[in-house]
Amino acid sequence: MRFNPYLTELSAAVVCEAREIERASRVVRVTAPANWSDARIEAWLDWHERSPDDFPRLESAPGRVAASGPAILDGALDRWAGRLAAWGRATGVFRSSQDADVFAAELVASVLLGLAAPSATLMEGARTPPSAEDAGAPTRNATIFELDDPVVRARFESETARLRTARVTAHALSGVTRTLKSVTDAVRRCDGPASVCGDPAANPALARAALAARRAGADDTAILDAIAGRLFSAPEPEASGQTRIVSVSHPDAPVDAPLRAAADGALADDLIVAFSVRDAEALADLSMAPACAVSLPAVAATLPDLVPALDALARLWTTALEIEVASGFAADGRLARRRHAVRPIVLTLVGGLEWLVAQSRGAGPEDAFKAAAGLLAASASLASSELAETLRPAADWPTGAADVVASLKAREASLSFLDTELGRTAALRTAQALDAAQTVGRRHSLIAAVAADPERDLRLGVATLGAVDLFQTRDGQLIRRLHPALAQAIETQDGDVESAERWLLGRRTLVDAPALDHADLAARGFTDTELEAVEDALGHVERLEDAFSRPVLESGFVRDVLGIDADTFEQGRLLSLLATADEISAATAYVFGHRDLSGWPGAPSRLKTLLADPAAASAGLTRLAETFSDVADLAVIELPSRAGIGAAMATLSQAASQGNRAVRLSRREASGEPLLLLPETEPLRRAPEAAAPSPPPVTERVVERVIERVRTRRKLPDRRKGYIQKAAVGGHKVYIHTGEYEDGELGEIFIDMHKEGAAFRSLMNNFAIAISIGLQYGVPLDEFVDAFVFTRFEPAGRVTGNDRVGSATSILDYIFRELGVSYLDRTELANADAEPLDADGLGSGKADELVPAARFISKGFARGSTPDNLVVLPFGRKAEPEVSPYDLREAKACPACGDFTLQQRGGSWICDTCGIAPSMRG
Repeated sequence: MRFNPYLTELSAAVVCEAREIERASRVVRVTAPANWSDARIEAWLDWHERSPDDFPRLESAPGRVAASGPAILDGALDRWAGRLAAWGRATGVFRSSQDADVFAAELVASVLLGLAAPSATLMEGARTPPSAEDAGAPTRNATIFELDDPVVRARFESETARLRTARVTAHALSGVTRTLKSVTDAVRRCDGPASVCGDPAANPALARAALAARRAGADDTAILDAIAGRLFSAPEPEASGQTRIVSVSHPDAPVDAPLRAAADGALADDLIVAFSVRDAEALADLSMAPACAVSLPAVAATLPDLVPALDALARLWTTALEIEVASGFAADGRLARRRHAVRPIVLTLVGGLEWLVAQSRGAGPEDAFKAAAGLLAASASLASSELAETLRPAADWPTGAADVVASLKAREASLSFLDTELGRTAALRTAQALDAAQTVGRRHSLIAAVAADPERDLRLGVATLGAVDLFQTRDGQLIRRLHPALAQAIETQDGDVESAERWLLGRRTLVDAPALDHADLAARGFTDTELEAVEDALGHVERLEDAFSRPVLESGFVRDVLGIDADTFEQGRLLSLLATADEISAATAYVFGHRDLSGWPGAPSRLKTLLADPAAASAGLTRLAETFSDVADLAVIELPSRAGIGAAMATLSQAASQGNRAVRLSRREASGEPLLLLPETEPLRRAPEAAAPSPPPVTERVVERVIERVRTRRKLPDRRKGYIQKAAVGGHKVYIHTGEYEDGELGEIFIDMHKEGAAFRSLMNNFAIAISIGLQYGVPLDEFVDAFVFTRFEPAGRVTGNDRVGSATSILDYIFRELGVSYLDRTELANADAEPLDADGLGSGKADELVPAARFISKGFARGSTPDNLVVLPFGRKAEPEVSPYDLREAKACPACGDFTLQQRGGSWICDTCGIAPSMRG
């Protein structure tokens, strides 16, 4: 194969510049064409990192080709093209090193000009030696299931059951692992001896976690391992292999067993269903094919004559794909042998809709794209026959030759009706390709013309045509604009481009906006200052509500001028009070525009269909391109999560009746919300056994039934009772504010401190809010008390101002000691009992006096409804205080916390405040 340096001369005019691209771990500086975006350059760098870099070890093959001129993309394109040239020389595609060098230069030039781009390939794997020729008959592709065969259908149904079981097993393992982790966390969060923390009878949190783990399916051995701290982790989900492909030759047959098996398989996992065995085999082989895309808009803009340009590109890239088939890798040896025998390639035409729109053809006259796609496919087939004459036809060519010849005849007949120069040329090339295929065969049994690859299209600079186009400016900013091709078409059809831009992108101002223009806002009290602030905000917000919220507008203006309370303003409901929902919707469309041009009243008549649904127009072109492909185009269908086998069968039958050759059917993954609403049921009761002759006397007992309910937030009343406790911990003032429910249960706390910085005080405030929300959701106060007492950090030490807590190891220790003593009657947490230290026994001298009730009842809370003559009678107190099991007069100072609560217990000393047991023997 020999090539003329046609594209190389054109690429010399490409302007390149140094660019800094941010990678995952570093910023790299590369040289790239100036009109490439950062995302496009990064996509090329990603592609090169995953590309193979092996060269043949043959004397006839050239070494690494040196880059001529600037090293584009750090030499990535030169290395890639040099590798293909070396392998082409080694496999006999090129007769001389000079031919190989010209080929490599043309490849690089086509990429720099934006004419073509390859898809990603495997970096390593299995490969049949490129020079090997298999004399035996090639084996059939074993990855497809012919469901019309009962034996194959039974094997497929077994595989479906295995996949369904694997999915359920993965979910179950994940759930069990989470419950076992909760068991381990319950032990780690416990403060106390290991024997107590690891005992479910003494650790309520552990008991609940262990019960949940047992219900999830964990056995007691696993629960004991989790208590001991041994970690569990769910196995990583297996990487899904190749999507299963099945063939159902007669989807409308009375015997629906094959169709039912296919529908059941699609509900279990992603499935490709072809309606002929030939299409199923072609789709299976397509997954191994190297691919390339040609940009039709770039070809039309760069090269003066479309016919020789498409001929040259088809011949160049068919040769490149042939070399990639020979030197590339497959996933395993079986697929490598199949790839070597079939030699599938993909050469697709992209950007057809943009090309038609740029030529002001609209979406109606699709004959031009049909002719271009037919010309590219015919030229690729001619190049394949030329390679077959130089080398030899593919080993699998005799198997599929009849189908290829029939397809070429049908294409020629379809193109013969096109009465344009491009159409007549495409028909002529197809006739030549048919004659060559019948004479010498083809090097590739399979040449596909349709294959979606978003990453490849990004490298090529082509995207699905839409009304909005993201454009990168010279300073790296991404801005939204009306697609240039649509703008050109609208202008050619005498449409108003500026009106289309305003409809699509909005005006970003409220001047003359419906219902919310400056005059309407001024009538409501907005001054020039507020209007200017709103206008400035509209330039960078994406919702109209954000322009009427803090910090754009001040709270004082909203409260004093608009008369709206602060809570409504903080909740973002200001705009809803200024206008109705319809008025807000109209103003939003005026300011920010619409999603597309489907409702634009100024659309030219010839463009209305295209502007209403560009995706449908693009899908129509894809169906046209499928005519010139040896592989069927996949119609992707996603079933809803609740779909059953009946819906899946109906979908497949409908797809076949609509002329689809193959569909990719899947079911949408279930969201977080349950699909089934299960009522709460009581456990079944056992039937009573026959009464014994002489039953023993039955004592009274209490029967409890535990009903688990979903926790909801129990909010406090707006006017609530509580108390404020002032104290000082280590000289730092602490104020504890509590809020209670009507029944006296604690519902919230607030913590104020003195002598602390703003960061620590804010941290304590947020900590108190978190505790309050937990209490209101039903977390027992016991859990918080057990979790936070005995925590250690400064400030700590002596506590003054609290008659029950005398010392604390931290602020949190003091707070939860106070709450435990006051609300839970946890007297063991009180360490400031003064009665044992009262040597004279005289007390305060007021024990017999009546205490006014106003000392304990808030007059403001009662709002004056409490009479002034209430007193607290002495019989309301406890009869006798609990006798302390030890005498505090024998306590000594603890060397750890400094509190005089170090008691002798047996032969050791233990501090009742911090729990430390120093090695002191008495």
